[in-house]
Amino acid sequence: MILIKGAGDLATGVAHRLKKCGFDIVMTEIAQPTTVRRTVAFSQAVYDKEVEVEGIKAILALKNDDIDNIISNGNIAVLVDEEAKIVDEIKPDVIIDAIIAKKNLGTHIDDAQIVIALGPGFTAGVDCNCVVETKRGHYLGKSIYNGNAIPDTGVPGNIGGYTNERIIRATDDGKIKPVSKIGDYVEKGDIVAYVNDTPIFAELNGIVRGMLQDGVYVYNTMKSGDIDPRCEKDHCFTISDKARSISGGVLEAILYLRHNQK
Repeated sequence: MILIKGAGDLATGVAHRLKKCGFDIVMTEIAQPTTVRRTVAFSQAVYDKEVEVEGIKAILALKNDDIDNIISNGNIAVLVDEEAKIVDEIKPDVIIDAIIAKKNLGTHIDDAQIVIALGPGFTAGVDCNCVVETKRGHYLGKSIYNGNAIPDTGVPGNIGGYTNERIIRATDDGKIKPVSKIGDYVEKGDIVAYVNDTPIFAELNGIVRGMLQDGVYVYNTMKSGDIDPRCEKDHCFTISDKARSISGGVLEAILYLRHNQK
C-alpha cells in the first residue's frame, strides 16, 4: 500500500507508474485543488468524482470505507484529506510527499517504513528516506538518499526557450473565469482568463497546456495556468516528460529502500 500526498500532475505521473507496476495507491488532496494541468491530474476526481489518465482511473472516496472497494476494482482512491490523517488508519508501507510545496508541511521520516519526498524543502536522512529531484535539467528524477534537492530558484523550467512568460498568473484576488480552454492555441496579447473583471493576457504564442477550474479562488500573481510554445496539442492530455522522469526516481527509491532495509 502506497499513500501519496497530493494528486497534481507530477503526483499523478508517479501514481500512474506505480499502479502499472502493481502497487495499491491512495492519494490525498485538499478540498479545492489548484492543479493547472488538470487534464492529466488525478486531483480532478475531487471535482468530477472520477478521472482517467492514460488508461488508469482514479475515483473519489467519499468516505474512508470506500477506499478498499475502489482499490479492489483496480483503481486509485483519491481522498479529500488535507492533513493525510488517513495514514493512521491504513498504515501504508510507503508514503510519498508529492505536494510540491517547496517546503515540508508535516512529513516525518518515521511516518512509514519508506518515506519519499519530491523536490526542495526536504533532507534525505532527516525528513525522509529519499528525496527525488524535480528541477528540469541534468539531475531531474535523481534519487537522493543523503542530502537535498536543488533549492527552488523561483524561475519556471525552460520550455521552448521560455520560462516566466509561459506561466498564466492571476491579476487580482477572486474567482477565476477562464476564456481559453486547455488545448486552445493563443497568441501573445490574447485574453486567456479573467479574475473578477481583470483580464489575464497571454505573454507568448502557444497552446494552453494548463488552466485552473472555473470558479477557483485565486490571489494576485498566483499560477493559474501555463502556455506551451511547442504547440503539441497531445502534450495537454498526456503525462509530461518531467512527471515520467520523477516517477522513475520514485520507483527506484522504493525498490532500493525495500532491498536495503531488510
